[in-house]
Amino acid sequence: MSIDSIKKLVGIPSPSGFTDKIIDMIENELKSLNYFITRTYKGSLIVSTDPNPTLMIMGHIDTLGGMVSKITTTGTLRLSQLGGYPANSFEGEYLTVYTMNDKNYRGTFLLDNPAVHVNKDIKTIERNMGNMHIRLDALVTCKKDVEELGISIGDFVVFDPRFELTESGFIKSRFMDDKACAGVMLDILLKESKLLKDKKVAFYFSNYEEVGHACPAGLPGSLKDLLIADMGVVGDGVAGDETKVSICAKDSAGPYDLKFRQKLEKLSSDQDIAYTVDVFPFYSSDGTAVLRSGKDVRVGLIGPGVSASHGVERTHKNGIKATRQLIMALIATY
Repeated sequence: MSIDSIKKLVGIPSPSGFTDKIIDMIENELKSLNYFITRTYKGSLIVSTDPNPTLMIMGHIDTLGGMVSKITTTGTLRLSQLGGYPANSFEGEYLTVYTMNDKNYRGTFLLDNPAVHVNKDIKTIERNMGNMHIRLDALVTCKKDVEELGISIGDFVVFDPRFELTESGFIKSRFMDDKACAGVMLDILLKESKLLKDKKVAFYFSNYEEVGHACPAGLPGSLKDLLIADMGVVGDGVAGDETKVSICAKDSAGPYDLKFRQKLEKLSSDQDIAYTVDVFPFYSSDGTAVLRSGKDVRVGLIGPGVSASHGVERTHKNGIKATRQLIMALIATY
């Protein structure tokens, strides 16, 4: 099942802008198979069964994260966000700082003055990047101490994912957006190469989705239909379900292609794939970037329901299974 591939991808740090290692890993996993493999100049990976694909499945391997923006006089670090997330959702999280000279240091993301015994307002203070810091697990007390470790402004910060597969089938991990779908894509490429060989289909592993500009870089001119495989939203006001695949009718960029969506719905209904159709009010994807670019392609979006998006995320193996089934059902029609 796709869970092993998802776990493998989750284990490789890849905040936006720091994705070469995970792209290398995916390419190495697939290079022995009979695929056309190319990288865009911006570092995304395209794996195709044909040099002129008409269908493309796209998911992103970049995640939320951070970058060191300041070293304070007391030896703590300020953080600039990579991607959009509420600061409180990562409060208390363990992390690693990766330096430009290939060293790394552990730390924790905390509110300033985080001890309840000395801060009477700790429960009510609004959390934001201006009043939160990284406490390094190093013997540092001033800016000079930190600089002598080789840490500098611009270093990447990676939060721990804390992957866990429960007996009940839930996958609890940060970065299910979008390593869940990227793992499904990798699993299909690894296990379904014989079924794919007669199809003009490509898989695009995007590397700047969380900051909004990975696509439409490198899209082949032969492309007709683009299926975005990203997370489905779970929460109040939406129909998303962790055990189902969500088919997105509309997000913040407007509606996805109606005929394409109807095709995805019919495939799901005909093949008894557990699905829901949904509208995501505060959501964008690589599909958003493609639509706004004016590319003459049809765009659809699907993905497993993910609870607590951009926070302590969770999905279910049944939602992963349904997503994989729908992608394979779509490919079979081309």
